[in-house]
Amino acid sequence: MQPKSLSDQRPPTSLALFCKVVDNYGDIGICWRLARQLEQEHGIAVTLWVDDLPSFRRICPEVGVDQELQLISGVTVRHWRDQQGVFSAQDVADIVIEFFACDIPPGYIQAMSERSPRPVWLNLEGLSAEEWVEGCHALSSPQPQSLTKYFFFPGFTSRTGGLPLESGLLQQRRAFQQDAAAISAFLGQFGVTPAEMASLKISLFCYPQAPVAELFATWQDSGRTITCLVPEGVAADTVQAFLGQAATAGASATRGALTVRVLPFVPQPDYDKLLWACDLNFVRGEDSFVRAQWAAKPFIWHIYPQDKDLHHVKLNAFLQATSAKTASLIAFALGWNGAAGEAVDWNVAWRRLEAELLEIARLSTNWESQLLANGDLAANLCKFVETVK
Repeated sequence: MQPKSLSDQRPPTSLALFCKVVDNYGDIGICWRLARQLEQEHGIAVTLWVDDLPSFRRICPEVGVDQELQLISGVTVRHWRDQQGVFSAQDVADIVIEFFACDIPPGYIQAMSERSPRPVWLNLEGLSAEEWVEGCHALSSPQPQSLTKYFFFPGFTSRTGGLPLESGLLQQRRAFQQDAAAISAFLGQFGVTPAEMASLKISLFCYPQAPVAELFATWQDSGRTITCLVPEGVAADTVQAFLGQAATAGASATRGALTVRVLPFVPQPDYDKLLWACDLNFVRGEDSFVRAQWAAKPFIWHIYPQDKDLHHVKLNAFLQATSAKTASLIAFALGWNGAAGEAVDWNVAWRRLEAELLEIARLSTNWESQLLANGDLAANLCKFVETVK
């Protein structure tokens, strides 16, 4: 075979991903995972524009919060300060993605209209299991200046863009979960003792309005020892009240059957391991919600709250769609999100959920297989771009 001539070698595709942080870690978490995967697995030169570098740093310690331009894991990261700026056609990437309908700077859009060929412009939408998503996925929307924007929806069926999933992630998870020494060493760095390793291990990541105090009270009186691992800053007032001291990383206390340990925020790969190591995971927003599904463990989702309780519609749609559910999980998830429609007896709700954890774990592996059949978000996105170029 003859080597390709220089004229045959195309430069890498470039991509600009614009992210405005609304949910402190969910938005940037999704965008950072996608940016890395597009660069590492698809050879795309990615520039990630993000407006909140401090939040970004919590999940990626390499981020410099005072730097306008930096290169991290092969991805160019730019601080998106405002909507100002003058751009030329040469500044515009081949693919432009706005995450969750954030407004790209007008100057950049103007430069997009001056570029030849025009970039492929995508609005990467939020994740939902609602039926209307399938009908809107991949639709085009004519824009001013002869531009076209396409709506790209992640989702849970073959008629959506699928979920983010890096190559090899599930193999890494299985190897980790089969290695008791690796799990002990990982949790041991946070102070988890051998006795706590033998308890029911729960990770807790939620929004401030979650009924954590009620759940802690239930767990204290549980007939089974429980170790709850909480990232620093999550449910801070309730955790502090339980500990009787500041809820800083490294703090812990045991009351009755419950031990609560405060963990530092960890980089994304370590958060994955935390989900893999626990028996039950409470997650929030979108990023940790997706990662909990790839952990193939029982989880309770705390959905990002919206006005007029619109988030309850999304919650119910997911609970109906997923096969990794039982009646106890549905009831608990509705109560956790304030969507039960009546007062919740947390002692009863917890006993019912705990009794079905093994069954839910089995159902979770079936759900994972269904999701895998849809392909992963990054690969599906790249295929779509090729069809509309």
